Amino acid sequence: MSDALLDKLREIIQQDVGNRGLARDPVDNLFTACRDDLADACRSIAEAPHAALAVVTGFPIVTGDLPFYNETDGPLGALFLARALIPLGIKVALICDPSCRRPLEIGFDACELRGATDVATLPARNHAWAAFLDRDWSPYRTKIPMTHLIALERVGPGPDDRCRNMRGRDITDETNPAHLLFEHAARRTPPLCTIGIGDGGNEIGMGKIPLDTICRNIPNGEIIACRVPTDRLIVAGVSNWGAYALAAGVAILRGRRLPSALFDIERERELLRVMVEEGPLVDGITTRPTVSVDGLSFEDYIQPLRRMGELLGSEDG
Repeated sequence: MSDALLDKLREIIQQDVGNRGLARDPVDNLFTACRDDLADACRSIAEAPHAALAVVTGFPIVTGDLPFYNETDGPLGALFLARALIPLGIKVALICDPSCRRPLEIGFDACELRGATDVATLPARNHAWAAFLDRDWSPYRTKIPMTHLIALERVGPGPDDRCRNMRGRDITDETNPAHLLFEHAARRTPPLCTIGIGDGGNEIGMGKIPLDTICRNIPNGEIIACRVPTDRLIVAGVSNWGAYALAAGVAILRGRRLPSALFDIERERELLRVMVEEGPLVDGITTRPTVSVDGLSFEDYIQPLRRMGELLGSEDG
């Protein structure tokens, strides 16, 4: 039964609504490349006896005018993971660039999460990263052992170590090198389990997909493709959808129903509005501070969450 539900969740999120080319080749594409990874990622978290997640998010939107802002895809999903998983006894902390900290904290307050989770900021590119990685990068003030490191809509470098947006613009200088966390996680003993969630080919985790597959499907793929892999990779039409499905899948495997408030569409709209207006955040496609995600109206964007609520029910519904 749980396998069938996990398959349904994957089907719900793997829609190329933005026409990015995620499945341009009907056989060899970004959706088929890691078909089982959503279920495997859910199992990895659900089966960990003391699961503790660090979620790295925040994608800068650079238009040529300063200041730049972070996009709505990523932070909203990160908050959903915290809202869904913390009540299941799973620790969730967030990591971001300094520019994304305020929107996340605004979201914390709106969700009444302040104090229930931590947020850490990534150091600047010229920081002594070796010391940061070895000693003080845990987002948990209590320094509890982390079990999973998740990149949610987080740009990563290509073979030339430059980070680029979907248009091919170099945004390396506008984002701190979070990929170093993932490379370090793979070297640890024991290594942390790493999970990537993305929707365009240029995010951390996409290095798990052969470059030829990305180039065959994604415009500018040879320029923007991220070289950094993760153990599990969740590819979704919108990255926030991948976060929704990951949280729902963990609950399924733990035999729990999520609270109906998580599937309250108007509540999600209000949370996004607050983060956009007070953060601020902007739509990653239009670059405007609107209650929308990846160029989708809120009504279109929220349909997968609505379908998940109908599929799973809730503990109080």
